[in-house]
Amino acid sequence: MFHAAPPPSQTRTPLPPASSGQSPAPGVPSARTSGEGGGRSGGQRDPFFDNAKYLAIVLVAVGHSWAPIKGDSRVLEALYNVVYTFHMPAFIIISGFFSRNFDLRPDRLKRLITGVAVPYVLFQAAYLLFRRFVGHSTEPLSLFVPWYLTWFLCALFVWRLTTPLWKLVRRPLPIALGVAVLASVTPGIGADLDLPRILRFLPCFVLGLCLKPEHFHLVRHRWVRIASVPVFAAALAVGWWTVPRMDAAWLYRQGSAQELGAPWWAGPVMVLALFGCALLLTACLFAWVPGRRTWFTSLGAGTLCGYLLHGFVVKGVLYAGGLELAWLHSTLGEILVTVLAAAVVTLLCTRPVRRVFRFATEPRMEWAFRRDATTRPARECEAAVSRTAEPETAMAR
Repeated sequence: MFHAAPPPSQTRTPLPPASSGQSPAPGVPSARTSGEGGGRSGGQRDPFFDNAKYLAIVLVAVGHSWAPIKGDSRVLEALYNVVYTFHMPAFIIISGFFSRNFDLRPDRLKRLITGVAVPYVLFQAAYLLFRRFVGHSTEPLSLFVPWYLTWFLCALFVWRLTTPLWKLVRRPLPIALGVAVLASVTPGIGADLDLPRILRFLPCFVLGLCLKPEHFHLVRHRWVRIASVPVFAAALAVGWWTVPRMDAAWLYRQGSAQELGAPWWAGPVMVLALFGCALLLTACLFAWVPGRRTWFTSLGAGTLCGYLLHGFVVKGVLYAGGLELAWLHSTLGEILVTVLAAAVVTLLCTRPVRRVFRFATEPRMEWAFRRDATTRPARECEAAVSRTAEPETAMAR
């Protein structure tokens, strides 16, 4: 909303801070605390959420780099299973938390289109062409079948549009879990929009919508931080045990139980089990996220850019055969791949890289929208403030 200057003859109550402008990372809502569920005023960013987003995106990039080399190491496969249990749920929960104020107001719909829909179209097309000409793939090109990591933008668009519905119903989280359970026992949903994954991850987004700032403070107590250490140790032990016993496809939340060759009842069990594990491990991650500004806090605003670009690096190295080198499948090689993946995604989250790719990740596209549609909310807010100020003006007279 724009701050319209009041006439000199009137004294008006100041307008609230703007909450509908372009954020530094539109695909993942900015970690603002004003007007979006935080605790500070003035539209300041909460370092905790920027730190959490950065750490989550590092785990995403590291997990993608592990995928091609994990087959030769049970330890790496165990780590992979643990990370894939909660790294995207953590990211999605934060996205849901900062989507709590989303409605169908024109300016917010505009931000949804420019910050999510347009980057999805651009990067989906770019990835498909990259796969075709660099990866020499003969797979058909389709903007409606997300490939690799573009599914998240597609999912975020759908989840955001349904936000008013989840704010309307009385028990949103149980309903979302019910939808995920039904998706897990319904074969043949199809790959369009990667709908199975959208439905299976839906509870994480709805949980974020239901959370309040104080819930994040609860997991940041010292005793939670201490308790998280044995929890992570137990998770690694379970991850080690599941390596030869569980299909990793369950962790991707794709496909029904029948399509994975399991009995139908395994679908609901796995949905609930994975959601519980993801929630527990996400809480443990948040317990260790610094609440103060650190050297990587500013990188949290660039996680969308890092997320969308690191896939080209991972797939490019894979297509070039760089991950087929024998020494990379040793312990030292696995550590090197991990460090390089974290370094690359960190670089891609920096401000210079974001500035270069802003045309694709944060397009303004003022030419595509009617001016009155995006400025109407500001006028409505101004009118509301004027009506509030009128009785005070009359009394002053």
